[in-house]
Amino acid sequence: MDLATLIGVVIASGLVLVSILMGGSSAWFINYPSLMIVFGGTMGATLINYPMSDVISMFKVTKNAFRHKTPNPLGLIPVMVDFAKKARREGILTFEQHIAAIDDPFLRRGIRMAVDGMESDAIEEVLSTEIMWLEERHRLGAEIYTTMGTFAPAVGMLGTIIGLVQMLMQMKDPSAIGGPMAVALLTTFYGTFLANLLFLPIAGKLRIRSRQEILTKQMVLHGILSIQAGDNHRIVAEKLKAFLSPAARLVNEGEV
Repeated sequence: MDLATLIGVVIASGLVLVSILMGGSSAWFINYPSLMIVFGGTMGATLINYPMSDVISMFKVTKNAFRHKTPNPLGLIPVMVDFAKKARREGILTFEQHIAAIDDPFLRRGIRMAVDGMESDAIEEVLSTEIMWLEERHRLGAEIYTTMGTFAPAVGMLGTIIGLVQMLMQMKDPSAIGGPMAVALLTTFYGTFLANLLFLPIAGKLRIRSRQEILTKQMVLHGILSIQAGDNHRIVAEKLKAFLSPAARLVNEGEV
């Protein structure tokens, strides 16, 4: 679990719940018609806007917002430098026996292509295409969550209108006004809560995760091309450090 996401969920949901409990019973904020309007309307509008396959794939991408598996760029540089040293000392074909032990599938694939003797242009084309489509898949997931964050408050307002109409139609019976009024107010609450404390923050976290993963894959790509070209390990390190911020470069100094 990503610590920042966990803390954010606890703070956002926890403080809202505490404020509700301080003002009265939490049961006042549970209204099934309102939930059906907001959840049903938001999901229905999303399915109208996107193909079913894209919506299903969105849930697979969602785990990236809660589980941090992005490789550390700082830890990647020593690995690539070690590969560069071995390539200069023993030749790139000696990587054959180490390929199965590489955990990162992207790095493993790149090393495999280099060992198989593919030209650098072909390796760059294949890996760049993989990066491009990875970025597209992540972009789509974030886009769908952003769309849901746009729909949810609008559907909440629709529920508010429904509740107001029901309330106005029962003005002759004051005792029957409470239910429609609850629908009117709680649908707006649910829509606003989901949009601003769930859908839009997840979309933002997915964009961050995508940028981090693409950065590491770009570093892997340039590292493999540099190793295949026979560059000295210090040159490989400097090329990869160019991807890092100045502060991160200082942390990495002395490790290579």
